[in-house]
Amino acid sequence: MISPYLKIAADNNKELLSFRPIPKDTLKSLREFYRVGLTYTSNALEGNSLTETETKVVIEDGLTINGKPLRDVYEAVGHAKAYDHIHKLAKNKTLEESDILMLHRLFYQQIDADKAGIYRKVPVVISGSRYPVTPHLKIRAEMKKFVAWFNKNESRMNPVEFAAQVHKKFVFIHPFVDGNGRVARLLMNLALLRGEYTIALIPAIRRMEYVSALETAHIDDKVFVNFIADCVVATQADLLRLLRNNLKQKKGAVRHRETGENLSERILAEIRVNPGINTPALASMLNLSLRTTQRQLQALTVSGKVEFRGARKNGGYYLDG
Repeated sequence: MISPYLKIAADNNKELLSFRPIPKDTLKSLREFYRVGLTYTSNALEGNSLTETETKVVIEDGLTINGKPLRDVYEAVGHAKAYDHIHKLAKNKTLEESDILMLHRLFYQQIDADKAGIYRKVPVVISGSRYPVTPHLKIRAEMKKFVAWFNKNESRMNPVEFAAQVHKKFVFIHPFVDGNGRVARLLMNLALLRGEYTIALIPAIRRMEYVSALETAHIDDKVFVNFIADCVVATQADLLRLLRNNLKQKKGAVRHRETGENLSERILAEIRVNPGINTPALASMLNLSLRTTQRQLQALTVSGKVEFRGARKNGGYYLDG
């Protein structure tokens, strides 16, 4: 039975897909928004000191931030490049091991070029975890298994559950000296994109919950899957609010444009059916403001299409002639 978290994410995704095709300018804006958002949140989870605004300045304007470590700047720039790359990988039929190495290389190149895109050759211990990661001598074999598992199961699993499992499995291997968390979240989001879901953000404020769920996943991954699904739902909710609001504004603009183009015909048709109708009644029938109705009636009167008959208080409009 599918968990409530996965069900909500699936329902939200169905609604998000209904907004397609999304205008190109909106798609571009969303991609840039998540470029900053994912870079900021993913780096913040690892202790990067840049604010979201500073992250935006660094990756969009190419500026450094006074008083902030160069490494923090390099992490932002590198992550943004890796983010751009997952959009390219999302179009490929399969995931290759070289794709993962490239993601790490893009992220880590300015930090330490000698270790960028290179599997670690030393043992590591994860601070705060009771569980060991893959021994360095077995990394190559485990990564080949990981890629094979990815390509075999991508179409068989719920996209959100699959993305969570991608994250978990990669982190448990821990193939690089540094940057594994960032690459894990990039791969997770790559899986979501390939499954036609939106990017999911894990806010730094949820770091303890995130780390705890990941630790629990060593013995039971349901908590971690539900945590990732909850993050997906939260990100979807923000996007849905934006798209619903845009749709509402678009419908309002269309309604306004149609009013301007067809209002005269609508008023004439109503007067034809209800000769002698007064201004308030006409406004009510057509769901128009009183001021708009008065303005249109004045124009129609001047053009000789309608005429007002009777006393000012109880008279009404008729078609002229």
